[in-house]
Amino acid sequence: MKARAILPVVVLVAAVAGGALAVRAEDDTATSAADGGDRPVPRASQSGWIRLRSAKLKRTEVAAARVGSHVYVAGGFGERGSSTTAAVERYDIERDRWSQVRAMPLRLNHAAAAAYGGDLYVVGGYQAPNGVAQPVRAFLRYDPERDRWSRMPRPPTARGALAAGVIGDRLYAVGGADGSGGALKTLEVYDFSSRRWRAGPDMDVAREHLAATVSGDALYVLAGRAADRGNFTVSERYLPAEKRWERLPDMAKARGGIAAATLDDGRVVVAGGEEEAGTIAEVELYDPSSGGWSRLPDLPTPRHGLGAAALGKRVYVLEGGVKPGFSFSNVLEALDVP
Repeated sequence: MKARAILPVVVLVAAVAGGALAVRAEDDTATSAADGGDRPVPRASQSGWIRLRSAKLKRTEVAAARVGSHVYVAGGFGERGSSTTAAVERYDIERDRWSQVRAMPLRLNHAAAAAYGGDLYVVGGYQAPNGVAQPVRAFLRYDPERDRWSRMPRPPTARGALAAGVIGDRLYAVGGADGSGGALKTLEVYDFSSRRWRAGPDMDVAREHLAATVSGDALYVLAGRAADRGNFTVSERYLPAEKRWERLPDMAKARGGIAAATLDDGRVVVAGGEEEAGTIAEVELYDPSSGGWSRLPDLPTPRHGLGAAALGKRVYVLEGGVKPGFSFSNVLEALDVP
């Protein structure tokens, strides 16, 4: 999501490539026709996006990651009182069903999430009850089998609005903003084997409200923004084997407050975000094999502060705010990428 000082968001109805209009909810109270039913019926838009069962909670500025056939959505700002929450929901991809699991031991907004070894990990975030302040050195593990949270060794830097991904036995936490409000270039690496953090090389452009996802043996760090520079189109990837960053072609759309996920063939999908005009509908696809960006159908419900996950060639976009400031939704939309 965005912070009051770091936010832009409004809802657009955008044209899908090819000329058809995307069908989307007109406000953040829209829910799936299947809500509360035993047999949810996915609703398809003209763009190819489908509406799946809505989450139980309406939130924004969430952290999300897929563990097996489930997607976990953690923390963020909740609709009630616009307050930071510790709530965690689990979406069952196979059954199109939501459930609430044990809450985190901390209330966090603007945290990052990743999966490793069948567990969910949440790193960083802000603890302020109703805003973007009080960054923490949080690192939490959730064990789905025990429905239990535990605390992990704390990272060196307190920050929120960061991004994270796992390659092999290491978790990479990158970017974000610290308590001074300045965007960071910082990369920190956690080794699950040694249970220790170490510093990695800085990325080229300091950014927060960015996205990260792993494709192959590289960490892709995408777009984001800085308080004094607005949204970026910057795209970089970190190559752990070479311990270096590599600049990629810029994205077409400058965006911050976004989410990204990797399809099973290694292609990267980036969705959502906000700008002065409002929330961003455009969805972009990066193909590592060709080294280029292309356009996917627009989001039916443009959002910022959302989560994303992928399984096979289907990408899932979860929750997030549909309007500037403290706006909340429980929307879940999915797209099968050709």
